[in-house]
Amino acid sequence: MGVDGDRKHMDLKTRCDAIEECYEFMLAYAAQGVVDEASSQSAGQLRGLLARAEAALTGMGDAYRAVVERDQLEPADRYRAFLDVLDRDARSALAAFQLVIAQPSISSQLIDNLNASIHVRALLTDLFLIDEILKSQSRQRSVRT
Repeated sequence: MGVDGDRKHMDLKTRCDAIEECYEFMLAYAAQGVVDEASSQSAGQLRGLLARAEAALTGMGDAYRAVVERDQLEPADRYRAFLDVLDRDARSALAAFQLVIAQPSISSQLIDNLNASIHVRALLTDLFLIDEILKSQSRQRSVRT
């Protein structure tokens, strides 16, 4: 795969891990019943995870495109079409995350609504789908070589 290839795959893994970790933490935060962020000991951790997820979402579509192009995955037109969807969902989820981050206080209800956002759920589903496909493609390449 080479150093550059390893770096790109790690970039995707790091991005996905940041988004998953944030989502899992948000589920727990939503269950806490926090009304005012100042009263929550975990609010600082929440903001840190939201910031990491925001960074991970920025350029997500391009990061996946780079891997698909590098690996010359076929049929290319099908991958391009799906990556357009993933990019759109990532940008939509990013806008929702940024809106929440911009709030002076983040309540459990606000996070519960973010968790339920169709944009966040669509993004997670996109990531699970493309991750499974890329793993399968990688296994198939390993068998051939």
